Amino acid sequence: MRTVTLGKTGITSPQNAFGALPIQRISLEEAVKLLHKAYEGGMTFFDTARAYSDSEIKVGVAFEHMREKVCLASKTTATTPEQFWADLDTTLKNLRTSYLDIYQLHCVKQCYRPGDGTGMYEAMVEARDKGLIRHIGITAHKIGIAEEIVESGLYETLQFPFCYLATERDIALVKRCEELNIGFIAMKGLSGGLLTNSRACMAFMSDYNVLPIWGIQKESELNEWLSFFDNPATMTPDIEEFIRQDREELLGDFCRGCGYCMPCAVDIQINQCARMSQLIRRAPSEGFLSESWQAEMMKIEKCIDCGKCKTRCPYELNIPVLLRKNLEDYKEILAGKVSVK
Repeated sequence: MRTVTLGKTGITSPQNAFGALPIQRISLEEAVKLLHKAYEGGMTFFDTARAYSDSEIKVGVAFEHMREKVCLASKTTATTPEQFWADLDTTLKNLRTSYLDIYQLHCVKQCYRPGDGTGMYEAMVEARDKGLIRHIGITAHKIGIAEEIVESGLYETLQFPFCYLATERDIALVKRCEELNIGFIAMKGLSGGLLTNSRACMAFMSDYNVLPIWGIQKESELNEWLSFFDNPATMTPDIEEFIRQDREELLGDFCRGCGYCMPCAVDIQINQCARMSQLIRRAPSEGFLSESWQAEMMKIEKCIDCGKCKTRCPYELNIPVLLRKNLEDYKEILAGKVSVK
């Protein structure tokens, strides 16, 4: 298993880390068991966020008595210093620690800079000076903002979506981070669940100086990632061909399932419905053809084109158009005109 150093932070980790967003969906007992097994299996880097409901609390319970053995990263969606300090205080209490290894401004809409009038970067520096955080990080979804962040030289780590569906511009961003000694934390390594071949996903990451944080909710999922400690995934001609075919099928405008577009004015479950065509072809279709999912998909007909989802989408997708395309395809599947698994 390759070891990655996150740029100038000096933090090193196996290139196989734990994304703790999904553990908000399981019980405390299940989450602690999962986190302990991840550590015992070789994972040392754990990423969570104030926005992930009780994820921080579960991570805190798991690692309270072994704090120095793990690297903990969290995030704040704050846009004012007042909210920043409130979030940081809550996060430290939740994680049962006196400091964070990395604290990240979460899903930013701008590159916060000293003297920009927001006070956000100054708050980060003050928190670091006080020893509450050790390194300043940031996360973004839009490539232009990410590029600006990297060139600013202000941040020690960047968290950005990265998987084998990456564009040349995404790959250039990764390489620029390496040139500038900025740690790159790769989120959405499975592209919101559309990618299902874990070995191909891991092999792709092994070609780059990035730290992937895999979103893990089930023990079976964890077992897949832990298996690569003993049986490393490396790029082979077969995997290259698999990735080529997957890219051919998926590249273009597709929903990553992040959910930042919601809530919807007419209660459409956008983060699933806007990518139903891909989901239904890449997993057993029976569940997606149930009466409950049919009812969810038919809500698309009630879309009022308010446009709010488009303004929230970090990938700037035309969501109403995407929803209607998926509904049209879904209806053809229900009518038996298109076959799926």
